[in-house]
Amino acid sequence: MGSINRDDGRNITQPLIEDSNGQIPNKDEGIDDNRDQQKNLSTRVWVESKKLWHIVGPAIFSRVASYSMNIVTQAFAGHIGDLELAAVSIANTVIVGFNFGLLLGMASALETLCGQAFGAKKYPMLGVYLQRSWIVMFLCCFILLPMYVFATPLLKLLGESDELAELAGEVAVWMIPLHFSFSIQFPLQRFLQSQLKTGVIAWVSLATLAIHCFISWLFVYVFQWGVVGIAVALDISWWVLGFGLFLYTAFGGCPESWHGFSMQAFYGLWEFVKLSAASGVMLCLENWYYRILLLLTGFMENAEITIDALSVCMNINGWEMMIPLAFFAATGVRVANELGAGNGKAAKFATKVSVATSSIIGIFFCVLIIVFNYYISLLFTSSSAVLEAVSDLKYLLALTILLNSVQPVLSGVAVGCGWQAWVAYINIGCYYVVGLPLGCVMYWVFNLGISGIWAGMIFGGTAVQTLILTIITMKCNWEKEAEKARLHVQKYSIDSNSDEVS
Repeated sequence: MGSINRDDGRNITQPLIEDSNGQIPNKDEGIDDNRDQQKNLSTRVWVESKKLWHIVGPAIFSRVASYSMNIVTQAFAGHIGDLELAAVSIANTVIVGFNFGLLLGMASALETLCGQAFGAKKYPMLGVYLQRSWIVMFLCCFILLPMYVFATPLLKLLGESDELAELAGEVAVWMIPLHFSFSIQFPLQRFLQSQLKTGVIAWVSLATLAIHCFISWLFVYVFQWGVVGIAVALDISWWVLGFGLFLYTAFGGCPESWHGFSMQAFYGLWEFVKLSAASGVMLCLENWYYRILLLLTGFMENAEITIDALSVCMNINGWEMMIPLAFFAATGVRVANELGAGNGKAAKFATKVSVATSSIIGIFFCVLIIVFNYYISLLFTSSSAVLEAVSDLKYLLALTILLNSVQPVLSGVAVGCGWQAWVAYINIGCYYVVGLPLGCVMYWVFNLGISGIWAGMIFGGTAVQTLILTIITMKCNWEKEAEKARLHVQKYSIDSNSDEVS
């Protein structure tokens, strides 16, 4: 028993607990241990945050710059007229957007393959993966081409007015070059990100945005080409972005991973197609989900104003979405790199830091949208009717932004681990079996309008999908995933050796 002296002069006798060596521990030692653990945790968070932001920072910048080209396009269209804004919105958000989601998802297969190969230091494999992705995605662009060619009858079939469908169809045809630029640019971005060469993507994106602003002004206000000029400006800008990244890659920017064009890119295409298809389905189901809102507005009264208001909301959401998508890419790279190097615990810790950081940013923008919604909307339209309609949707927009700050990060974990096929099934169930039908019920049964559709899609789809991905990530056996990544890299390394690549 030990005695403790109190300041009031009384003694209190209490047992002193001995450690395993029979020694009485010093209370200050326990405090020091706790402080050391906290300091160690803070250091780990700081180190991981620096690694994460090395990718996230330039990725946010490049994605915001790239998406801003679409925002500039929408702004020019909005100041031409309401019909032109609606037509460009439908062509860019629905026709291009549907294909954009699929091709972006297919390119994300490189985040798994290149990320794990880079972590395992199998550098020559990255260049072969890049060329395989180009081949697969270019062929996919041809398969998707009818959506542009037959955009007008397709939009009429979906309920859009004849005038709007015809103008949107004309814009869509002029955006075919933009469609093919995705097959070059998206794989290049993933290829460079996997090697942590994110700075060049940011600088090329900034230069391209400046070019786009100039040629958009030139074609619309000087040459008076209207919506055709808007589409051509967007085509040119996206090809400039793709060529800029290719020139960096081909002329010395990636000496370890780019050894020129190789016939080996044509080998093992089927395995690559399967992973690309799973990645494409996973991401496009997410990307298409809210775009369906624009299609459903064609069945509503005063559809033009509703489309304009919703397109403004989708543009604001899409603009902010570049930040979670940057975390999506960075998380996929960090998880893939660590798993490829055999560090399961590091991959788990990277996931925690990424989710926490993105969530904090999401809360900030959620508040920003609620407080400054009217002023942000003025960037896209000067119509008082559209501004009022956007204001009515601000809480749903804010909630969407909040949920989207978490969900893409968890999808990034899935990409880093190679779970694309499983997540594709989850997306089908949450989005199209639960969320979309619930939204339609809230509109047609309860007569809640566009707000009802959007609310049903949020709570029935996005929220449920985020919850499921959270549970899967929490229950993940990271050491097992690291072993699977090692075997995966080894398998492709053997294929590469047999093809004289590495």
